[in-house]
Amino acid sequence: MSESVSNPLAESGKPLFFRVAGPARPGIHAPPNRLGEAVRVCVRSLSLMQKEALVVAASSGAVWRLASDEGAYLAGLDEAPCPLSFLTTGMVSSYMNEIQALARLRGIDIEAIRLIQDNYYTMTGSARAGTMTGGAKDVHLAAQIASSAGPDELRSLVAEATVASPLNGLLRGAMPSLFTLTHNGVEIPTGAAAALGAAAVPDPTDAFESATPAPGDWAALVRRGPKTPKAAHTVTLANDSLTDEQNRLLHVRGICTLREDGVKQIEQQLFNPHGSVFHFLCDEAHESGGRGLAPDAASYISAGIGFCFMTQFGRYAKIVAKDLRDYRIVQDTHFSLGGASGGTGAAGRAESVETHVYLDTGEDDDFAQTALAMAEQTCFLHALCRTDLKTKVSVQDWTHDVESPAAVG
Repeated sequence: MSESVSNPLAESGKPLFFRVAGPARPGIHAPPNRLGEAVRVCVRSLSLMQKEALVVAASSGAVWRLASDEGAYLAGLDEAPCPLSFLTTGMVSSYMNEIQALARLRGIDIEAIRLIQDNYYTMTGSARAGTMTGGAKDVHLAAQIASSAGPDELRSLVAEATVASPLNGLLRGAMPSLFTLTHNGVEIPTGAAAALGAAAVPDPTDAFESATPAPGDWAALVRRGPKTPKAAHTVTLANDSLTDEQNRLLHVRGICTLREDGVKQIEQQLFNPHGSVFHFLCDEAHESGGRGLAPDAASYISAGIGFCFMTQFGRYAKIVAKDLRDYRIVQDTHFSLGGASGGTGAAGRAESVETHVYLDTGEDDDFAQTALAMAEQTCFLHALCRTDLKTKVSVQDWTHDVESPAAVG
């Protein structure tokens, strides 16, 4: 008889995604708001690849519970979206926010719009040798728009909207991440990872236990679909992302459209490694012109960074066969308001991601410091923050129902 596999997300009895009932509790309140929007993400590991997060943005104070898993490529169960899909979802939603807001400011009538965004990442080197490194590449954004405005006007609109997005602050320039490290309940130096220079915040464990769903039907927030259609560069095998030597290109696509009520619908496709399609809903808070029916763009972006970082701890410990029993983080991100949606008229800005790490292991402090350094080094989304990247824009006339662009490497 085959051994049963634990599936904590399915066995918890909770919806995978929901707004948390009641007021903010200790450990799940937003950090001080420095730039216009501040997001706190608390993440804990439930199994090798399953994770849950509590996310709260200062703009609304609402707390959302999100969940993440991986596919067979990382020995996951595909119960929830992979970490990279959250960043893609939040990024394309933020771009949609700014395009709509800037079009209103310029008096451009948009009859219909669809955004197709492709994110690419790399992983090279050896975990055991300490050379494994995650990388991020330029973003490709295709905007399909039905409008009476001319192509030059539309291209200027989309290009300037991407710069106005708060995410612009993480993409442009080198933004090193900052950390604290607590090992087996004792805060220790961060080693090779850049230190935050402030004390660790309280361990978030109790916050997860107290998080219960608010009344409502949350099944539509995030839904799993079929497998993503394979592209020419789709190459993946079971557990291949857990091998010591890596030389891979990762490709995630997000396709964003609008419901009649203005809620954003995002179809996430995972081409490489090959994974499932997931459907997300995204809505800004009342304070930002939405209705708060789903997590906002900044919350998805922040959750994606936290989930991806957490995955790297599990991957590294598995590859080097070390005893990592439990791990959690509290991550703070700080964004400006959108240049168009927030009325600043300026490019989007952000500050360094600040992360408090809590590791429970049977190993010594040297392992804890090495695990932190390797998790940062191999995290695709910390790589996105420390790399100067551009969003390359193309605009297509949607009056002829242009098909989605083909996957490219």
